[in-house]
Amino acid sequence: MSGRVNRAIELLEQGQPIYYTGSGERSYEGGKKAAGTWADFIMYEFEHEPFDLTCLHEYMRGLVDGGPTRSGHRTPAVICTLPCEGTDPVSMRANSWMVKQVLAQGVHGLLLCHAESPEAVKVFVESARYPFAQYSGSGLAQGRRGAGGQGIASQVWGMTGVEYVQRADVWPLNPKGEILLGLKIENHRAVANVEASVSVPGIGFAEWGPGDMAMSFGFPDNHDEPFPKIMENARSRIFAATRAAGISFLNTVREDDVEMRIDEGVRICSGPHGEVAAEKGRRYTKRTMPS
Repeated sequence: MSGRVNRAIELLEQGQPIYYTGSGERSYEGGKKAAGTWADFIMYEFEHEPFDLTCLHEYMRGLVDGGPTRSGHRTPAVICTLPCEGTDPVSMRANSWMVKQVLAQGVHGLLLCHAESPEAVKVFVESARYPFAQYSGSGLAQGRRGAGGQGIASQVWGMTGVEYVQRADVWPLNPKGEILLGLKIENHRAVANVEASVSVPGIGFAEWGPGDMAMSFGFPDNHDEPFPKIMENARSRIFAATRAAGISFLNTVREDDVEMRIDEGVRICSGPHGEVAAEKGRRYTKRTMPS
């Protein structure tokens, strides 16, 4: 069995790109089926899907009962997009209950949409941390996760509540942390602040969200390449900001470009070719962990 709970973090620590898929059926049986996924993690969508924590709870139970994975992890890692947005610190604080309740179901990470404000990003990170977690010198305030939410999550992770609260911190701020937080820099307002946003301690990755980015610049349907120059410039700025901050960049990959994207520096991969592109990429980087 792996010493890491979060397979995605374990692979990123090894310098390996990681590949994800969607959740599929959102139920206990759907979780059991997804336990054998080819992917390194599952993106569980709340941005445009019903915010139903009962379904998430049952899905996580199914992952446990359908596991362990072939790599020896209790479950695949699960990262949830949130329906709230990082527009400003006040609204992020008001919606921090979503962060706490989603993490309480035992997921392994969160993705904040429309991360426009570095101050909102700080609130996002603080909401995902416990008050006793080290924060001096980080520019963050004390964590705000509370006692009582670790019961279900610790069962999913297969450990005691005491063990869970020690391990459920954000990586890479805490090198031993098992929670992976990401940002969608997906409109022109977010691009204007990207360098500060992605540099907030506790953020592990970011993406540029081409669909919403296109709309932000006045293009109703430019989710896929070729992109207008203004969008290419936005992607380049976001990519450069993630490199400067030392965090991972998420981008679409395809069977015919996955090697190029890896060489470019993409480390979190999605796209329509799914497993085929992932297997090609894993061979290219000489992955040894069973998929």
